[in-house]
Amino acid sequence: MDKLLHLLSKNSQFTVAELSAMLGESEETISARIGEYERKGIIKGYQAVVNWEDVGRTSYVEALIELKVAPKKETGFDDMAKLCMAFDEVEAVYLMAGVYDFALIVRGETMQDIGMFVAKKLSTIDGVLSTGTHFIMRRYKDRGINLFDADNQADERSLIL
Repeated sequence: MDKLLHLLSKNSQFTVAELSAMLGESEETISARIGEYERKGIIKGYQAVVNWEDVGRTSYVEALIELKVAPKKETGFDDMAKLCMAFDEVEAVYLMAGVYDFALIVRGETMQDIGMFVAKKLSTIDGVLSTGTHFIMRRYKDRGINLFDADNQADERSLIL
């Protein structure tokens, strides 16, 4: 594995000077490699991992949607992936092995929004055989980043006698 790409995937805010020191290469070499990775599309972008619960965003729901589809003879699963990727609600599309063919991460304002998205947009696509919706209740870790601080979390469960 390319050590530069590995470091950038863990923390894209490393400076060129920091990367240079960690890898034992000149800053010019590191800058050139990053530029080349961006030009070739190997580095697609840079994002922050945000813990929306700590921001206080209350109208935000995420779901993992499983899709069982009938692949097209000429293009296999690629056409279905392109259709799914075109929806603004869809954050991620993964081809899977197992009972379902695709896993989608979908975001909406409410559970009803996601339900309507699945019912009116996703399940009506020609070739979609079935769907399974799993609402994400809490993210503990995302893209390698721990979002859960057990020391600062109050136990909100109720004791029922």
